[in-house]
Order: sequence, then C-alpha cells, then structure tokens
Amino acid sequence: MTGANPQLNAQGQLRHFLTLDGLDRAQLTGILDHAEGFLSVARQPVKKVPLCRGKIIANLFFENSTRTRTTFELAAKRLSADVLNLNISTSATAKGETLLDTLRNLEAMHVDMFVVRHSDSGAAHFIARHAAPHVSVINAGDGCHAHPTQGMLDMFTIRQHKGDIAGLKVAIVGDILHSRVARSQINALNILGAAEVRVIAPRTLIPAAAGEALGVQVFHDLRAGIADCDVIIMLRLQHERMTGGFLPSEHEYFFLFGLTEKRLASAKPDAIVMHPGPINRGVEMDSEVADGPRSVILEQVSNGLAIRMAVMSTCLGSHNLSGQAPATEAAHD
Repeated sequence: MTGANPQLNAQGQLRHFLTLDGLDRAQLTGILDHAEGFLSVARQPVKKVPLCRGKIIANLFFENSTRTRTTFELAAKRLSADVLNLNISTSATAKGETLLDTLRNLEAMHVDMFVVRHSDSGAAHFIARHAAPHVSVINAGDGCHAHPTQGMLDMFTIRQHKGDIAGLKVAIVGDILHSRVARSQINALNILGAAEVRVIAPRTLIPAAAGEALGVQVFHDLRAGIADCDVIIMLRLQHERMTGGFLPSEHEYFFLFGLTEKRLASAKPDAIVMHPGPINRGVEMDSEVADGPRSVILEQVSNGLAIRMAVMSTCLGSHNLSGQAPATEAAHD
C-alpha cells in the first residue's frame, strides 16, 4: 500500500475499502454514481454482468452475520466472480493456524479479494497491510470501528429519496458508543456535506466528547433530537459488545428512546426512517414505524447489493475508468 491513504494504490485509485475516514467527497460520490448503474441488474432475466469474471473473492467472516455475508456473496456472483465462503469455526484458524498463514494459503490459491468481518477493531487494516500486492481487502465490519459499505448503502438510500445529502439534517439514534455503523454513517454524512448530524442516546451510550470528536450535535432527548430532521437512522443495541450495565432495561430504553408514530411527528413530514438491521421491534422502534410509509429499511437491503457491486468492481479495477455507466449486458456463460 502506498501514498498517504493506505486504501489507495500508487495511481490514487481505491485498492482496499477499509473505512470512509480519509476519503473525499468525489470518491464517495463516484461510488454512489457507480452503484446507480447496477440497480437494473436485478430486473434482468439473467442477473449478472461480466465485470469480475475470472476473479476469486473470499468471504472471511470471523463474526456471525447473515445479511451482510449474503449480500456480499450475491453481489460478487452478480459480478460473475467465483466466491469462497470460509466457515471460520471449522477452518484451520480454529485448529491453531495463524491468521497470516491462512491468508498466505488463500493467496497461493490466487484469491483476488478478501471480504473481512471481525470482532476486533483494526482487523481488516491488519489483513490489508499484510496482503499480497494483487489482493484487495474490503472491511465488512470490524469491532466498534467501521462498516464502510453499510455507511455507503445508507447514503445511497438517502440520496434516492432526498436527491442530495448536502443541506440535510440527519439524526442517528441509539447505541452510538458501540456502533461501527454509526461511525461510518457520520463520516459519510460529514464528507458529503450534511447540514447537521445529530446523535441521540442515553449518556451511557455516547462516547466522551462525541460532539467534537465525531463532528456531531449530541442530544439526550429523542423528540428534541429528531425535531425538524429529514432523516432518522435507528441503531440496534449492541448487547454483544456491552460489558457492563449501560441500560436499566430494554423496556426503559424503549420508553425513552424508542421511535413511535407519535414521536416521529417531531421530524419533518417527509422524513424517512432507516435501520441497518436486524431490528429489535419494541426496543428501537415499534412495528407501526418499521412497517410504515416512511420506512425505507427494506430498500436499504436492496441497495446494499448495488453498493457492494460498485465497491468490489472498483477495488478490483474492473469499472469503466472513462466514467461511463457500467455495462449491464448479461454474461453468457
């Protein structure tokens, strides 16, 4: 990895996709624009394009996931890549082999990309730092640090509904302290010029000095925090990362911070409601909101495919460098 940003190659193009921190507006907008061209693939009789034919993409999920791993796998297959899904619990790493030895063996099989999800912050950066020159690494979530493709699919969804992120007021509600999704969302919103980024949570679930450190406005009252907002992003309580008594109970949390139709009335009339999933109904929001007309949660899932196709094809150097929309003809194999 060369240059000031370790995600970029010597020509300044994305080789890895580890975090949104350090990228600029043009780079993020380029990914969003690139993803637009993939939306029509799902409507084709043969849901494939040949951009990554012959490439091998390995999903290395050291942490449980259903939605993220499935969308990465499907996105890779729609790009016509060959996909390896490693069951880490039964792999050689569970038998004592080091992570680097596992990587070297996969590289010897001529794998072109690792998609990595890990419970330790910085794991994807570690793998990228030690990867062979021909290998790209995508961070599918590392500890409490970052989940850049989730952040980008959320920006993509907002842009679909609001036209432009610049000038919007966006509220992120929930477990900010433990959420890698929130950090990527905040980075993206600030890079893309949102007018205000607000975080709303109990004091125990917001990092110290979050306002200055993250570039956000901090609220501890839900109605005040979402007042006049264009977008409301609800977050799951990250119980698996909590090591102490952060909350009295889920019931108490919903009483104070759960999103209901009545509380949603504080936001703008055309505000959209988002959630990266999985939703805990009756904890983060009630079903009336989750299934209501302002919810775009299922659209986020669909948009995840287009964004991940865009990121993978970009990092593998398969996108059209002339800036034209990607080809959408079906592969004939």
